[in-house]
Amino acid sequence: MAASNEEEKTEDYLFKIVLIGDSAVGKSNLLARFARDEFYPNSKSTIGVEFQTQKIDINGKEVKAQIWDTAGQERFRAVTSAYYRGAVGALLVYDISRRQTFDSIGRWLNELHTHSDMNVVTILVGNKSDLKDAREVETAEGKTLAEAQGLFFMETSALDSSNVAAAFETVVKEIYNILSRKVMMSQELSGKEDVSRIENGKTVVLQAEGGSPEVAEGAAPADAAAQKKGCCSS
Repeated sequence: MAASNEEEKTEDYLFKIVLIGDSAVGKSNLLARFARDEFYPNSKSTIGVEFQTQKIDINGKEVKAQIWDTAGQERFRAVTSAYYRGAVGALLVYDISRRQTFDSIGRWLNELHTHSDMNVVTILVGNKSDLKDAREVETAEGKTLAEAQGLFFMETSALDSSNVAAAFETVVKEIYNILSRKVMMSQELSGKEDVSRIENGKTVVLQAEGGSPEVAEGAAPADAAAQKKGCCSS
């Protein structure tokens, strides 16, 4: 009975997060490593859209990240608007060993902003950091671009797990923090919670209080993140 009561008290937050970037940058392996601690060295290109849900504990609350993975090839762009709809977070991935995937970042950002809210919490991810000898994009270049665009930044390796969980958790925690600030602000202004939330699988619509999310340690600096107006609304 106690367990049942505890379950009833648990708030269930569900955040939709999208993985975007060119084909073969390792989006599917990042998701596989984060959700199942698996890696597929001979994985094939994703066909269409797939998603998985991963639970994360934040301040004693159970947060579910519904992470959507899609094909990077142009021939699958017909699914674009449905893929982005309702997203409040994004991982924009490039391959540090292939410069053309880094050069495509601007196009992916334009697509993200066209089909979703301008202020989706976004992290720029330089994947395959284990390929040190094949590196074509320096870490400093990724940081500079992230700062210019007001994005979080991190380099990862799905192969050896480096920073994979941290990249996903950075986005999820920032969304949760913005939601928490909105709840507190709402309580202060009206004495009751009148902010839309995600409960029992419902979609959340967030609009930060005219400011910007602070950037976590190890990500883009706060002055760059200040370019982002608010957070995320579908």
